[in-house]
Amino acid sequence: MRMSEGVEWAMHCCLTLAWLGNEVPVSTAKLAAGFELPSAYLNKQLQALARAGIMTSTPGARGGFRLARPLEEITVMDVVMAIEGPGEAFQCTEIRRRGAGVARPESQFRAPCAVSTAMRKAELAWRQALTAQTLADVQAAANRRAPQAGEVIRRWYEQN
Repeated sequence: MRMSEGVEWAMHCCLTLAWLGNEVPVSTAKLAAGFELPSAYLNKQLQALARAGIMTSTPGARGGFRLARPLEEITVMDVVMAIEGPGEAFQCTEIRRRGAGVARPESQFRAPCAVSTAMRKAELAWRQALTAQTLADVQAAANRRAPQAGEVIRRWYEQN
């Protein structure tokens, strides 16, 4: 499964906003600087999160982004869908009907092929796993691995 880097960026920005307290909006430029990311591209990801109801966007000189709801109410799948869209990862193109399969009777193609069935089963399991994890779960894991992460982030954003 390949996802765009926007998913990673979006999840890190959500965690950062939570660690910062989510009280005041944080600008795209500041979030981008915190990860050395291109501001214009990050803004597209943040706008997608706002359209999905994960973040809110406040315009103006003192504007920026905040979380729209607590991390406990945002699943990893919510973020993936906001950035990547709702489409299925696997697209069956029915290649079994071409080449050697072109002369086979139509009745042999009524049921989905075994490849398509296997891939859809795997995708369903993947989606269920992402839906079962909230960003609060991810933040808790980050805090266990790097107990000072939140404090380091808060200090960096205060100084910059």
